[in-house]
Amino acid sequence: MNLRAPAILLASRHQGETGAIARLLTAEHGLIAAYVAGGRGRQMRAVMVPGNRVAVELTTRSANQLPFARLELEHSRAALMTEPLPAAAIQWVCGLSAAALPERQAYPDLYDALDALLGAVAVAPSARGWVSGLIAYETLLLRELGYGGGALPDAPDWPAQHALLGILQRQLSHYLLAGHKGDVMGARRLLTQRLARMG
Repeated sequence: MNLRAPAILLASRHQGETGAIARLLTAEHGLIAAYVAGGRGRQMRAVMVPGNRVAVELTTRSANQLPFARLELEHSRAALMTEPLPAAAIQWVCGLSAAALPERQAYPDLYDALDALLGAVAVAPSARGWVSGLIAYETLLLRELGYGGGALPDAPDWPAQHALLGILQRQLSHYLLAGHKGDVMGARRLLTQRLARMG
């Protein structure tokens, strides 16, 4: 697989002394795991932040080998990681997407919805400006993966939105993340606790 495309960095983990394995979401190629040489280095530190939009260039020597990736930062969301509520939201939606989506299967609507949600988290003055987008993204993810039927009921105010988040949390935990090795739902519980403080 050789390609160049915009992508959202969902997660990364250390590999070797200086490298990293990145999980990237693209519109046309879906979720892709790739090795980033120097991904733990000082120059790449600001790039390897969940939620960042990057231009990725992938090269593969064989079909059985993990692709090599070169990443260029297109839009940074790193500054949001210093704010507790936006950071919790970004960690949750990126971790959920990385854990739930199958590799190399395109979900262009999910890519667009995730990018829009991350943009809303960045510009909204409070969570009230983006929580409806979070609900819509989680609902779309369930539907795209075959676990959702019709639209969820309207949630015009904060208590209704909070109740809807609870319903979605149970569905996500049961359908998409049951038995998952990593504690992805821990990020959702942290986000829910921080949202509850807004009362």
